[in-house]
Amino acid sequence: MTKQKTKQILRILFILVSIGSLYFVPWILVKAWILPLPDNVQEQVDEAIGHGFDGMIVYVDEAGEPPAFYAGGWKDRENKIPADPKALFKIASISKLYVAVAITKLVKDKRLSLDETLADYFPELVGRIENSEKITLRSMVQHRSGIPNFTDNPAYWENEQENGKKALDYALDLPASFEPDKGYEYSNTNYLLLRRIIEKVIGYSHEQYIKEKILIPLGLKNTFFSLKEVNIDDVMSGYYVGYNEDFKNREYGMLATAEDVGKFLRALNDGSIFDEGEQEIYPYVYDHGGLVVGYQSLAEYHEDIDTVVVQFINTTYFEGYEWNLSEIVINRIVKILKKEKD
Repeated sequence: MTKQKTKQILRILFILVSIGSLYFVPWILVKAWILPLPDNVQEQVDEAIGHGFDGMIVYVDEAGEPPAFYAGGWKDRENKIPADPKALFKIASISKLYVAVAITKLVKDKRLSLDETLADYFPELVGRIENSEKITLRSMVQHRSGIPNFTDNPAYWENEQENGKKALDYALDLPASFEPDKGYEYSNTNYLLLRRIIEKVIGYSHEQYIKEKILIPLGLKNTFFSLKEVNIDDVMSGYYVGYNEDFKNREYGMLATAEDVGKFLRALNDGSIFDEGEQEIYPYVYDHGGLVVGYQSLAEYHEDIDTVVVQFINTTYFEGYEWNLSEIVINRIVKILKKEKD
């Protein structure tokens, strides 16, 4: 067989495999990706609502320009209340950025050390969490500890609102995912433990510390730690496809407006959130997303255009492709912003 013939056969096989793989890709993702790019951000938000999202908020902070707010769909679907760009939203794992900054400040004050181990702070966990004597705070912040993720335990989800009060129990006595610093696995257990370490060191709640050291200095008056602190009518509803329930009343931790998250992310990336000597210590990432039932969020900084983009969407799906769809949408928003600068 000639080399040319071999190349032709391989090319045909590649095409067939590519076509076959599309069978397993949700067509909504293909559609969202290949549609012509809208002329502006609001048109992209409206297009995203057409993909099946109930409501959406976008905040854009371009350096040198006033912040821009966009919204589409519903804040409250049942009562036909339009999406409000100033609504409070459950930011889920974006909260890890605030914890990482708090850890940094305590390290700079020599009240914590990134090189100390989990066992140094909680010796009672030796034998309950594998490798406790070798897992450092740094590896926990960076998800390189190997500690199992309690939200991966199916038993946790049998009653997650109640089980959340004893979440650590769902990560105990399990084999490590890997040796410390020998791999990477995103684990909510890391940050559950880090919050407890903060509280053990300072002697009061980590929420109060974050408020004192981050929220108040940055003037973030629309960031909260619990539904108990807010008027429930100010919170954007959250929906899960296939269920009629509004998940707004479920407790999922931190809430904030898109503007407050954007201001925090700007301060994190330009360094103004840090005191002298802290930014060099900071051990975590500078962008983040969040996902809980009914709520998904993305907060990104794009250095090439010096722009912060925060995207809130109040719809999640059992199929799990909502995260991919959300990423496609925010990537298209960034493309629009870059195109506007050209």
